[in-house]
Amino acid sequence: MEQFPILSLPPEVQGLVVKLVAHNSFEDLFRLRATCKAMRLLADNEDVYASFDLFKYSWRLNGFRLRYLLRRCYAQGNPSTLYIKGVEYFYRRNMYVEGLDLMKRAADAGFERASYTYAMTSKLWDDDGNERCIPMQ
Repeated sequence: MEQFPILSLPPEVQGLVVKLVAHNSFEDLFRLRATCKAMRLLADNEDVYASFDLFKYSWRLNGFRLRYLLRRCYAQGNPSTLYIKGVEYFYRRNMYVEGLDLMKRAADAGFERASYTYAMTSKLWDDDGNERCIPMQ
């Protein structure tokens, strides 16, 4: 089978190919980045990291690669990463204002899980992280 050089495609198409490869798995994205400098530049495009849904894939990465991936996704405003950080800040670190803000940003970006969690958390807690009294009926 004859090989087709991806670098002969227009840059827009190359970017789409990289996005599709990245959506298959994180490991494929890192393998693609390692092939050549041109692929590394394409894989480091901010659109690639902003469009991940971290809940669709298993996190088989560890160490540096996972930290790198999460940092890049967060820096690009990835909704699933904002949601994860928001839940962590609110429920684990007791940073209520920051956590609600991150969940709201993820919900505003259209991330469905964040919309539900933000709505329920806002209903149960006020903006300062104090639990609201909900009368039992």
